[in-house]
Amino acid sequence: MIKSLLQNLSLRHDAEAFDTIHNAVEADVVFSGARIWVLISGIILASVGLNMNSTAVIIGAMLISPLMGPINGMGYSIATYDFPLLRKSFWNFTFAVVSSLLASTLYFAISPLSSAHSELLARTSPTIYDVLIALFGGLAGSISLTTKLKGNVVPGVAIATALMPPLCTAGYGLATTQFAFFFGALYLFTINSVFIGLANVGFARVMRIPLRSSLDEEKRNRINHMITAVILVTLIPSIYFGYVLVKKEHFIDTATRFVRTVGMFKGDFLLRYEIDGDARTISLVYGGHPLTGNDKIELNRRAEAFGLEHATLKFEQGLVITNGQEFLDKLGTMEETDRLKLEIARLDAALHANIRQQDSLRQVQYTGLKLLNELKPLFPQIKSCLYAEPWLFSDSTGTKPLQRSYVLLSSASSLNRADRLKIERWLKARLQNDSLRVVFDGYGGR
Repeated sequence: MIKSLLQNLSLRHDAEAFDTIHNAVEADVVFSGARIWVLISGIILASVGLNMNSTAVIIGAMLISPLMGPINGMGYSIATYDFPLLRKSFWNFTFAVVSSLLASTLYFAISPLSSAHSELLARTSPTIYDVLIALFGGLAGSISLTTKLKGNVVPGVAIATALMPPLCTAGYGLATTQFAFFFGALYLFTINSVFIGLANVGFARVMRIPLRSSLDEEKRNRINHMITAVILVTLIPSIYFGYVLVKKEHFIDTATRFVRTVGMFKGDFLLRYEIDGDARTISLVYGGHPLTGNDKIELNRRAEAFGLEHATLKFEQGLVITNGQEFLDKLGTMEETDRLKLEIARLDAALHANIRQQDSLRQVQYTGLKLLNELKPLFPQIKSCLYAEPWLFSDSTGTKPLQRSYVLLSSASSLNRADRLKIERWLKARLQNDSLRVVFDGYGGR
C-alpha cells in the first residue's frame, strides 16, 4: 500500500523530456520583440490599477507579466550549473526590473492622482507569509514547467506571487519621494524573486535534471554557501516583520474587544474611537459629562484587565450637555441661532403634544370600558361600546381635539326607538356632554 501511495505521489512519470524543459526555459528568458511590448503593457496596467485601486486591473497585469521567465531561468541554471544561461537570465531580469521601475516612476510622476490606496499599501510591508506564498507559488510553477501538467497553473502562480505590482509600488515611492514605500515594495519583490528561484533550484534537483557543466567540490560548496547567504538575508527580516504583524493584529483584536465593553461609561456614550496598532494607542471620544481623573484611571484599569497594560489610552471630550437651557446657551455662539432655537422649540412642543395624545388615548380607553360595564346591567342587549374623542389635523390650524365625542354601540337584538332615546339621554348626562353623538350599530340601526 505504501509503495502504491509513493507511486501516486511520484512526478517522474509526468515529467517532460529534459531537452524540452531546457528549451522552454531558454525561450522564456529573453526579452525581445513581442515580450518587450507585453512587459510595457503589464507595467502600465499595474501602475494604473494601483493608481485607481482596481483589483481587477492589477490581476490582469499579473497575468500578462513575463517576469517569471528570467526568474525561472536563474533558478534552473543554478540547479543545472548552466552559467551561460544564468548570465543571460540575470541580464534580462535586470533589464525588466529597471524598465519597470523607470516606467512606473514616470507614470506616477505625471499622474494627477497621488493617494496611496489599499492596493498600494498592501505591498509595502512584506512578512514571512509572503515568503511562504513565493515558495509554494514557485514550487507550483516549477511543477508546471518540468512536467506535462500545464492548464491554469502558470496564471495562478502569476496572480499569487505578484511580481509586477511591487515593482510599480516601488516606482510610486520614487515618484512621490516616499522611500519607505520604495524599500518596502522592493523588498517584497526581492522575496518573491528569491524564493520562486529557490523553488526552481530545489525542484530541478528533485527531478534530477542533468547538469550542464561539471564543477569540483569546492566550487559547488561556494555556490551552495552563496545561495544560503541570499536566503538568510532575504528571510530573516521577513520573520521579524511577520512577528510584528502578528503582534499588531493581536493588539487590534484585543483593543476592539475592550472598546465594546466601554461603549457606555457611567452614563456617557462613546461617540468615536480609533485604534492604532503600530503606535499601540486607543483614542476614545465620549459625549456627556466630562471625564474626571478617576474616570480615566478606571478606564485604564479596565484596559489592563484585557492585557493592554502597555497600550496608551487617549481621551477626548465630545459634546457636553447637562440640560436643555445650557444647550440653548451654547447655540447662542453658533450661526443661525434663532432658527435652531425655533426648531428646538417646535420639536419640544410636538413632543409634549404627543404625550398629551397618549394620555388622552389611555383616558378614552378607560372611559369606553367603564361605559360598557355600566350600560350592560341596564340594557343587556348591548354587546360592545366604542368611545372616541376625535382629533382634527389641518395644514392651517394644526392639530387640535374636537369638542364633539362619539359613542358607537352594538347590540345583539333590536332596540326600539324609546330605548335608543333613553340610552342617548343617559350617556349625555353620564358624560356631561350635550354635543355627544350616539350611533347604534346592529339590529337597532341609527
